[in-house]
Parts: sequence; C-alpha cells; structure tokens
Amino acid sequence: METRRILLEGAAVTAVRDGDDLVAGDGRRVAIDDALHLPPVVPGKILCVHLNYRSRVEEFGTTLPAAPTYFSKPVSALNAHEGAIVRPERCQWLNYEGEIGIVIGRHTRNVTQAQAWDAIAGYTVANDYGLHDFRDTDAGSMLRVKGSDTLCPLGPGLVSADHWDPRDGMRIRTLVNGEVRQDGNTAEMEWDMAYLVADLARTISLEPGDVILSGTPANSRPVGPGDVVEVEVEGLGTLRNRIVAGPTAIREDVGAQPTESEEVRSTALGGDWEYRGIRAPRRD
Repeated sequence: METRRILLEGAAVTAVRDGDDLVAGDGRRVAIDDALHLPPVVPGKILCVHLNYRSRVEEFGTTLPAAPTYFSKPVSALNAHEGAIVRPERCQWLNYEGEIGIVIGRHTRNVTQAQAWDAIAGYTVANDYGLHDFRDTDAGSMLRVKGSDTLCPLGPGLVSADHWDPRDGMRIRTLVNGEVRQDGNTAEMEWDMAYLVADLARTISLEPGDVILSGTPANSRPVGPGDVVEVEVEGLGTLRNRIVAGPTAIREDVGAQPTESEEVRSTALGGDWEYRGIRAPRRD
C-alpha cells in the first residue's frame, strides 16, 4: 500500500494511491498529476548514514569504517515531490544524492536487528542534497552542508514495509534532465536497513515518522538552477525536483563564507580529482 500526504482544498490530508488517483479518507479523489504533494511523513528527526554503498566507497578511494557513522538534517530542510530546491547566491557546489528513506513505525529503542525490521513502517524516496560550499566549516556536523532549507525532499509517497523489501535487491537511479547519473542497487549496501535502525536505537529513541536516510551510490555531482533531478527507486516511485536560484545571497556580515577549496571541489566532483581549473556547471 502506498500513502501520500497532499494539500487538498487547503488542508493537509493523507491519501491512498488508487491507480492514477489519490483517495482521501472522506472519499475525495484527485489525479496524481494534479496533486500538490507534501512530504509523505512528518518526522521528529532525520538521521543519515555517511558512506554505505560500495560503489561510493570505491569512488572516493577509501575504505569503510568498522561501523557506520551518521549526521542529522533538521526538519526545516524538508521538501516534497515537485518542490523547488534552492541554491543560494554565491554557492555553486550543490550536489544530489539519491537515497532510500526508512520510516519508523513505532517507538524503537534497544532492539535486535530482527526486531528492527518490525519497527519499520515503510520506505520513501529521498534526495540528500549537499551544499558543499560550506564543507570547509561544517564538515564535522554537516549542518549547513546537508541541513539548509529545501535540501531534504521526500516522496512522492510512503510504501508499506509489507509491500516492499530492500533485501530483494532494488535498483536506485538518479537522473538529471533525463540522463542517468547514479545507478545502484540496495544489494551493494554494506549495512542494511535493519542494521541502521538497530544501531541508532542503541542510544537514540526512534519515534513514529522518524526518517533514516540510508546512503547513496557513486556519482553524486553538482547541479544548478534549471536542472531537473529525479530519483527513481524500483517499487517506490520517482521523486522529482527542480533546482532554482535563491533570491538573496548568503550574508557576508556574519559567519563563515562559502568556499571553493580543494576539499570542497574534491568532494563535489567525486573524490580523487586533479583540479586544473575544473569548475561546476554554473547556470544563472
């Protein structure tokens, strides 16, 4: 079963997908193409694993740690299917990262991996955008890199864990303007969904609606205003967003400023690069 949250006649409602329609609890119907989508869940927190897909590890020319490491995105970064992703002025290193979001279904604390599967309500498509212009100052916390407004679109819907199983080896692709840029499979994840849930729940109480982003395959790259980015996950659907230019620049009178260091460029362009004047595709 797939549910979606939409804005229907001014109210946020949960609707069930019925073919090409969405059906609200009171029976009202709206065509999917006409629906105004909201994030499919309202999480209290969004937790994200760093490296997890083997192709991404190989791309960076590194090795995985003995156990996963994590960062968080604030809920103010939430966005939805067909929502605009804002790249602020004076920033150019905005990268897509197609991912699968794990949605928690019940209070979860101190569980085994077997029990963790039962704690998962379902899954959604996600794009863990990163504003790498701030990587030099926020690399430890990833706060502005991954937590700036609009940088966490989820959707279009939530598919029940009873109807979708990542252990079946599900394909995940990211397309930019119709061209495939990322192409991976859940079979290449080092740590599966239940491991991530059980690991985090050792010390953090997970609540219904909380989201865990489970990692991205190789080939995350910068995008700019005008680009349309789609993340397709087999059995979960397609999350589509357009990149737009922010109307205001990052303030210069406070805080660290956007940078274009070797670390910023290396991360945005895929790891072990020789820089020789390479620049991100900038569209104004």
